[in-house]
Amino acid sequence: MIKPRTWWWALALVLGGAVPAGAERIKDLAQVQGVRTNQLIGYGLVVGLDGSGDQTSQAPFTVQSLKNMLAQLGVTVPANLNPQLKNVAAVSVTADMPAFVKPGQTIDVTVNSIANAKSLRGGSLLLTPLHGLDGQVYAIAQGNLLVSGFGVEGSDGSKLTVNVPSSGRIPNGATVERSVPTQFDHGDSIVLNLNTPDFTTATRLVASVNKGVGAGDATIIDGGSIRVRAPMDPTQRVAFLSMVENLHLEPGSAPARVIINSRTGTVVISSDVRVSAVAVSHGSLSVSVKEEQAVSQPGPFSANGTTTVVKNSTIQVDQGTNHMFLFNPGVHLDQIVRAVNDVGAAPGDLVAILEAMKEAGALQAQLIVI
Repeated sequence: MIKPRTWWWALALVLGGAVPAGAERIKDLAQVQGVRTNQLIGYGLVVGLDGSGDQTSQAPFTVQSLKNMLAQLGVTVPANLNPQLKNVAAVSVTADMPAFVKPGQTIDVTVNSIANAKSLRGGSLLLTPLHGLDGQVYAIAQGNLLVSGFGVEGSDGSKLTVNVPSSGRIPNGATVERSVPTQFDHGDSIVLNLNTPDFTTATRLVASVNKGVGAGDATIIDGGSIRVRAPMDPTQRVAFLSMVENLHLEPGSAPARVIINSRTGTVVISSDVRVSAVAVSHGSLSVSVKEEQAVSQPGPFSANGTTTVVKNSTIQVDQGTNHMFLFNPGVHLDQIVRAVNDVGAAPGDLVAILEAMKEAGALQAQLIVI
């Protein structure tokens, strides 16, 4: 029933249409359910280091791992032999396996030192299987590391470290051995999950899909998910999704928020923040205390007088001026910033002002303190 409309989808892709100002593509606002990356992890050894490997006295598992690897290669190490290795490091190997990756393709891997290796620069990762959460091996990693950081240490104990020399990457360092099945080609529909759930955006997305594909093909599941009826044939489904993800819509505006970082004093105010009528007084009380010492001498021809040191303290209080300003109802972001700047408020003072306005019920926005 959908197959005869294939020509219409191609025509829509070619002709496109006028894109409204401020509109965004569906592919930038939502993701297809079931199409995701998968995390892989493995444990391996990096060899060829220039004396910057693990201190085996504090990392015995490095020696144990090396012995196990040599045993698998037919090399028997005496049980009473404990080699002091300086060019070997135990590492964790991680990778993100994208959706639809097939056996034989390569992916990037990240290598991090587990024990006390000072640097992985110049090292090579030995054959390392990468496992998924189900315990299955999905990729095999091996290769030379690229390390951006470095460390230099002097004989007097001084040292300099730039970036992180105990971490590196191997571009295309893992070969995929097993593909991860997806739910993309199952069922007669696909589900689009919004990156930021929003009822307005979900409603407009359904309207955009129904207008571009056909009335009734898209329905709302909830504020973050939309179900779209799709062809059963894989070829047509891919072409159909290609058209859907390139449709445009204007997403709903974000909620009015004021985000405050209490540690740094950073304040981020969204464009829809409003305040009701309120008067704000911002005072910068300054108190200075000055201590002076003077010498007091007795008068001439005084028989019993002595010379003494007298301390004089001067206290000055400055309360400043022009610290009251008024917000009218419906004030916008630019007026708030301008008014706060006019009174010379520092970032820390602005945090206190906004928190006080929220407590007074004058700030019509969500206040988030991180």
